[in-house]
Amino acid sequence: MNALGTTTGGVAGDGVSPDLGSRTPNPLRTVGTIAALTLREASRRRVLLALAALTVVLLALSAWGFSRLAAEAGPDTLTSGEARLTASIMLNLVMFGFSLIAALGTAFLAGPTLAGETESGIALSVLARPVRRWAFLLGKWLGLVGFGSGFVVVAGLAQCLVVQATVGYWPPRPAVALALLAAQTVALLTLALLLSTLVSPMASGVVAVGLFGATWIAGVVAGIGESLGNDAVARVGPISRMLLPTDGLWRGAMHAFQDPSAFLRLGGEEAAAFPFLGAAPLTWTYLVWAAVWVAMIWALAAVSFGRRDL
Repeated sequence: MNALGTTTGGVAGDGVSPDLGSRTPNPLRTVGTIAALTLREASRRRVLLALAALTVVLLALSAWGFSRLAAEAGPDTLTSGEARLTASIMLNLVMFGFSLIAALGTAFLAGPTLAGETESGIALSVLARPVRRWAFLLGKWLGLVGFGSGFVVVAGLAQCLVVQATVGYWPPRPAVALALLAAQTVALLTLALLLSTLVSPMASGVVAVGLFGATWIAGVVAGIGESLGNDAVARVGPISRMLLPTDGLWRGAMHAFQDPSAFLRLGGEEAAAFPFLGAAPLTWTYLVWAAVWVAMIWALAAVSFGRRDL
């Protein structure tokens, strides 16, 4: 009997090399298999139905709101600067709703996906075989990334089509905006995955969403401080966006969704206090930092998961 608990003769009788069962699987194949299984499992969970229901409700409400805006503003004002400003603000407001839905869904999905399987013993049954823990974790992460990013892109594109059909407004850079929203989702689920290696599944989701909300509030407070000329308060935003880049990525997405002149029309620096307009596009330096941040958090998750008793 070999290390896997199967008899050597039985394996050899099937025409397979006797020592094949003891070989370590290809890590890349393991990652791909775990990612596919995670994506399939996520699609079967009730959280998918909840996300779909919330998305449909938000799309319906936004379609009604934008149609009322078009009806009351009149057909001739839709090309004016005021109408485009209003459309930009409303689109960013609705997109924040989708961002929040994605944050809730992915955070509360990442925790049970890893911590739940660890507590139930499912992970032990998989990792008892010659499967590397980092490959298992990477597969889980990639599956969650595919699920969360796919939801954000599909829901965001559907919302852009609703706005185009109702008021005739199309974002100037929708691909960039949706990519940044997907990156925000990736950052949050990576944090939730790290937390799930340390605390219970429910606690990891609660902490991740709480930090997401706290970072957004810090950004709003910083905007108010900037509009009032209070440098001490204004510094809260950049610091929080470095510690957790979700709000920074969200503000970059807002800037890509909105009309280029929207920020200036609302009052320039005084508009910084408004939470649903982006002041400037993200720099490449910040985008690189966001990628490095995700890599560091994932590495910490891998170290924590590798040391955890199963």
